[in-house]
Amino acid sequence: MRFHTRKWVKPEDLNANKTLFGGRLLAWIDEEAALYSIIQLENKNVVTKFMSEINFMNSAQDGDIVEIGMEVVKFGTSSLTLRCEVRNKMTMQPIITVDKIVMVSLDVNGKPLAHGKTEVEYVKDRLAEQND
Repeated sequence: MRFHTRKWVKPEDLNANKTLFGGRLLAWIDEEAALYSIIQLENKNVVTKFMSEINFMNSAQDGDIVEIGMEVVKFGTSSLTLRCEVRNKMTMQPIITVDKIVMVSLDVNGKPLAHGKTEVEYVKDRLAEQND
């Protein structure tokens, strides 16, 4: 799993129990899934189609730094299925896992668009190909 994003838990991210609000964490996960998919599919028009059950294992507190990791589970015709893990950066304790997030590539009319991708690509490799 590659961890691309870190978030600092601040007072405005907390619930009434003074721990990280689950809705805030899910918003961070959804944003990271979208960004990861946009880069992989090379299309800015990507939406979340499905998110499986989530498993909260530990909480995060004010001042904690959390990392959001994504990995590709499967490439579909117009979709990308991801798995997500969020962990505490300092303790490495898992906070939440989401086993399945399905993102869909769309055309300009909002219809599913076949992307033709079959494996994870890295921007640095794309840039190297362009310079050859």
